[in-house]
Amino acid sequence: MNVIGTVGLPGSGKGEAANVAEAAGIPVVVMGDVIRAECRRRDLDPAQHHGRIAQALREEEGDDAIAARTLPRIREAATESDRDETVLVDGLRSTVELDRFREAFGDDFTLVAIRAPFELRAERLGERGRDDSDADLSALRERDAREIDLGLGETLERADVEIDNTDSLAAFRERVREVLGLDGGGSDRSDGGAEAAEAGGDGA
Repeated sequence: MNVIGTVGLPGSGKGEAANVAEAAGIPVVVMGDVIRAECRRRDLDPAQHHGRIAQALREEEGDDAIAARTLPRIREAATESDRDETVLVDGLRSTVELDRFREAFGDDFTLVAIRAPFELRAERLGERGRDDSDADLSALRERDAREIDLGLGETLERADVEIDNTDSLAAFRERVREVLGLDGGGSDRSDGGAEAAEAGGDGA
């Protein structure tokens, strides 16, 4: 099994990396889906309660709760994959999650840090316009601070591979394909910027 995790601040390009993987037939496991499923189990709207339920899971089941609940999804995806059991895990946020995955998969786990400067990420999120907060620089700084407090900054520093997402979309996609072990070229089904479809994460 080859498990590749991604970590990055909002707007860095994690969602587009997931798009590249999916376009190549590599299954993507989104850690945030664990929280969305738990919200639904508790009859709560994920859009409103995502962060609160993420925190509740950590308090109830331990800091690695989301990673622990993600493990069966990863193994299931690998079993069903026809891409040499390669799986992309979208949305690590803490060193506790990283340690849990490294404990589970050993040398078969690779963490990829996707980086872009604040101004560029803010521009991308503003263009994306998923909600009003995407265009709010103060809100983005606060969100960055929450992510870093949760441990995302240290997790970025412990990555095995880094992708600098400041070049063109085509260059970013090509670099992602390289990290995924894919041949050059390939399908580019997504037309958005490298921040498009920022899937994943737990929204905390």
